[in-house]
Amino acid sequence: MALNDYYLGIDIGGTKCAVLAGTGQMEILHRVHFATHTEKGPDYAIKKVIDSITELQKKYEKRELKSIGISCGGPLNSKTGVIQSPPNLPGWDNIPIVDILKEKIGIPTFIQNDANACALAEWKFGAGKGTENMIFLTFGTGLGAGLILNGQLYAGTNDNAGEVGHIRLEDDGPIGHNKAGSFEGFCSGSGITRLAQLKAEEKLNKGEKLSYCQSYEELQGITTAQLAKLATEGDEDALELFNISAKKLGVGLSIIIDILNPERIVIGSVYARNPQLFNGLAKEIIEKEALAGAWNVCKIVPAELGDKVGDIACLSVAIDGYSRLN
Repeated sequence: MALNDYYLGIDIGGTKCAVLAGTGQMEILHRVHFATHTEKGPDYAIKKVIDSITELQKKYEKRELKSIGISCGGPLNSKTGVIQSPPNLPGWDNIPIVDILKEKIGIPTFIQNDANACALAEWKFGAGKGTENMIFLTFGTGLGAGLILNGQLYAGTNDNAGEVGHIRLEDDGPIGHNKAGSFEGFCSGSGITRLAQLKAEEKLNKGEKLSYCQSYEELQGITTAQLAKLATEGDEDALELFNISAKKLGVGLSIIIDILNPERIVIGSVYARNPQLFNGLAKEIIEKEALAGAWNVCKIVPAELGDKVGDIACLSVAIDGYSRLN
């Protein structure tokens, strides 16, 4: 990579979008962000993206722009470059975002869903550096996976690879990925909150209380961050919730380990902030459930990029896409 090369990353979210310029070594040169305003439709945000790109091209006119990468919530088609009605982007129905940018900017443009983009980021610049086979799990609002297999991103036939949150672990339980008892239902920020609400409501119906919820009015105010703080401080009611999640994490990871035989599993968000609440019980389950040969070569580690992951993810899509062209 020449020293004067640069890439553009676009992070499209339901609340805000960011457009940034960066180098192949992940030096962020400049970043602009703005509200998505989904009520104004996709044309509003797309125009803001194009205007921001134009400004950055002028700012770095002495550098050569190699490619543009887009990270966006799915569903989307990375091959055709079409955003297909993500739930956090109402009105973004079959938007050919890659073709729009190619036509306006004339630069190679690539798109990946946010789990895949974050997997690229952690693989190239974070906790997955140096691996050939790495799984990234989001463990945030939902549970999705990005798969790095044999040294490249694997997205599946139509970008549905990695939807591990949809795996059913129990006949019933908190709902995640529109399925009660799913991996996402037990192992996501929203899933842990739902589990807490279910247990609190059950207690309240019996005239009993839990430490984190004393009344029906408090049910909707429960947060995973609050529960994690209580659990870390030794609160038994909160610890019970994380123990359930940790055991289900162990079951889900055992399936992934047996099927994909990764050398590293990188987990973000809730797990990355609180690995001590999950590791003990999760690893006990894995040792019982997973094939010893596969488990012995696999490490489970927290994601490293933290709040920077969104910026690094969209730039990683640009860098990865450009590398596959050459």
